[in-house]
Amino acid sequence: MRRLWRAWIPVLVLALGCGAGEILKLTLKGTVNPATSGYVVRGLREAHERGAALVVLVLDTPGGLDSAMKEIVEAIMTSAVPVVVWVGPAGARAASAGTFILLAAHVAAMAPGTSTGAAHPVALGGELPDKEDPAVQKLVNDAASRIRAIAEARGRNADWAEKAVRQSATLTATEALELGVIDLIAESFPDLLRKLEGFALRDGRVLSPSGLPVRELSMTFRDQLLAYLADPNLVYILLMLGLYGLIYEFLTPGVGLGLVVGVPSLLLALFGLQLLPISFVGVGLILFGIALIVLDVFTPSYGLLTLGGLTSLVLGSLSLFEVESPVVRLSWTTVAATLGTLTAILFFVLAKGLTAQRHRPRPLTTLVGLVGEARDDLNPEGWIFVRGELWWAQAEDPPITRGERVQVTAQEGRRLRVRRLPKP
Repeated sequence: MRRLWRAWIPVLVLALGCGAGEILKLTLKGTVNPATSGYVVRGLREAHERGAALVVLVLDTPGGLDSAMKEIVEAIMTSAVPVVVWVGPAGARAASAGTFILLAAHVAAMAPGTSTGAAHPVALGGELPDKEDPAVQKLVNDAASRIRAIAEARGRNADWAEKAVRQSATLTATEALELGVIDLIAESFPDLLRKLEGFALRDGRVLSPSGLPVRELSMTFRDQLLAYLADPNLVYILLMLGLYGLIYEFLTPGVGLGLVVGVPSLLLALFGLQLLPISFVGVGLILFGIALIVLDVFTPSYGLLTLGGLTSLVLGSLSLFEVESPVVRLSWTTVAATLGTLTAILFFVLAKGLTAQRHRPRPLTTLVGLVGEARDDLNPEGWIFVRGELWWAQAEDPPITRGERVQVTAQEGRRLRVRRLPKP
């Protein structure tokens, strides 16, 4: 019997320390990207491992990447712990990819003054060229079938869900409740927990969150950094800043600002590129454009290589990211402003450097006006002693005998011109 108790002690300790019976609160505010999807999936996994009674996901998103949205939806649909998605507080929205996440929840709730919908592939994938295009129809049909399947699995209004994809339909919280898109409206998080008391799920389970402790799982610093770096505009600016910084460092002597700014920017950009779908053709065009700009510095092409390099950079920039969402995509403004500013600064600095190199060196000090003594007979040239040094000088009024006082009238590099001073 004593051995049996010893065997059960680790199990009891684990059960007491695993957080059983708690409510895990997650917050997804911003775009749906690999960083936020990883945060939500990790939270759901932790809730299952700790034996949590309920997971509440506070949602406020304009949409995001389709691949990240799929990961969140799959994690919610397969979660053994009931998941409540609450669109709040007032003013929040669950648009585009957020609509899929809201419909996938075991309990869908919204706060007054919130909205959901606009899940058309045009909203998910940018501006599509032609609705009659077979590729466009295939994309729309795929999204419509997915969101309809999610709504049917949760017993929600599948017809409206399909309209949200095909017609970009949107709803307020009140309209969503009337049409059976959501299950309840809650003004705040405490109000949500009160209304969840006694709520029966489709599988027969009854929620009872009253009195349970709430533990909020916040995004770690790494999650927040990844979420920032999941923005193609920021990643592009860091990439260009890093490449231009290294170009400046390689073309100028010594170690300076280019290396200090360029290397960290490039490392952060490479970190962000791992989170986003990229095109290797775009990467190749950018590197080729940078190579042409560098080559133009050493080759007299009269700006032709620079023009080709900038063209390659623009084409590579626009094809760098294979991102479908307009919420998470590279804009023309970012490309134009970044390339224009960095290129202008680089060529201004290089032009000033090349101009300075063409100038003849000038001494930091001048000996003109100083008085010295002739150490040779200047007829017309010889050595003079001035300011503690011997200088080779040419007399303007030769001959000047050794020992006479002279005054420097001109300095040409290491050569001086002098004239005789009268004896005091």
